Amino acid sequence: MSAHTLFPLEEIEPGTARKVTVEGHDIALVRIDDDVYAIGDTCSHAEVSLSEGFVEADDCMIECGRHGALFDLRTGEPASLPAVRPVPVYDVAVVDGVVRLTIGDPESDETEAT
Repeated sequence: MSAHTLFPLEEIEPGTARKVTVEGHDIALVRIDDDVYAIGDTCSHAEVSLSEGFVEADDCMIECGRHGALFDLRTGEPASLPAVRPVPVYDVAVVDGVVRLTIGDPESDETEAT
């Protein structure tokens, strides 16, 4: 597992998403209030960047901007069609006001959904 210090929390506005690439993984970081979620940035339905979609803060979801598939930010599971496969989730935390992301063993269920 490897931890990465990304940027101060204040650099991402509440209710928005931001794409980062860490160790070859494209990841959508989503801020809701003072919480940050990290999921795979590519929609499992149509290879579209989820960070360019719409954040549904009340439901803790992100909506793909192309076809409207919703993904749960906590689990990566799709919550609506046309997506039927989950996207990976990653460990993320805000430590002393800074966003930190942990990339784990790709074969481990502990840091990524399969």
